[in-house]
Amino acid sequence: MSAFVYLYRSEDAAFRAAMGSPEQMQKSMQKWMAWMKQLGEKGHIKDQGHPLERAGKVVKGKKAITDGPYAESKDVIGGYTLIEAKDLAQAVELSLGCPILEGGGVVEVRPVLKTNM
Repeated sequence: MSAFVYLYRSEDAAFRAAMGSPEQMQKSMQKWMAWMKQLGEKGHIKDQGHPLERAGKVVKGKKAITDGPYAESKDVIGGYTLIEAKDLAQAVELSLGCPILEGGGVVEVRPVLKTNM
């Protein structure tokens, strides 16, 4: 098995629409929990991850620290999950059940590079 990261991306407007009312937020969270539970029961969750705050800093070089990740950006990375799958094709297949896809969001599937550190 290999490790993969799911990065959950959506446009700001789509995120706000999905989380518009408390009822919509609860319904969305139930879908996420059901999907995560299904992945966990099949042994694919390595680290469930967490949602990410929209604020942060970008560090470039040794002294250039700027506000980021640019709240004015339309593309927001909302969170991540670390999963295990036999290969990239299976990791992509497993991502197809992600609730973010229903609202026009994207799951970026990235292999974790193994190092000898």
